[in-house]
Amino acid sequence: GAGKTTLALILLDHCRARGLFSRLIGDDRLLAAAYAGRLVCRVPATIAGLAEVPGFMPRPLPFELGGVIDLHVRLVPKAEMARFQEDISEPVAGCPVPRIDLAERNAATALPAVMARLSIAPFL
Repeated sequence: GAGKTTLALILLDHCRARGLFSRLIGDDRLLAAAYAGRLVCRVPATIAGLAEVPGFMPRPLPFELGGVIDLHVRLVPKAEMARFQEDISEPVAGCPVPRIDLAERNAATALPAVMARLSIAPFL
């Protein structure tokens, strides 16, 4: 309901359109662990390669078994979101991970915020 999958699919498409490698690791659930001070997440085998598209059953798409996580995007009710956010990190599996809070169900405003936070085109 918060728009996680929709945002993930839009982010994947945005990066691919700019020639950047992008793949889904998992939809809704990941297995997290710390390796050498970095957060690494893997997809459970039961949901590997599937994304739940609103209004449809889970659909197959290209995926990676796991990867290093550079940003924790938290989708929150619009009323809980600050207009400007400090650079914050949140521990996940014992690793500090940069976090950004974005309004749920609003991929149009979330996309540029994530791109800016990760310094991906058009942001440098």
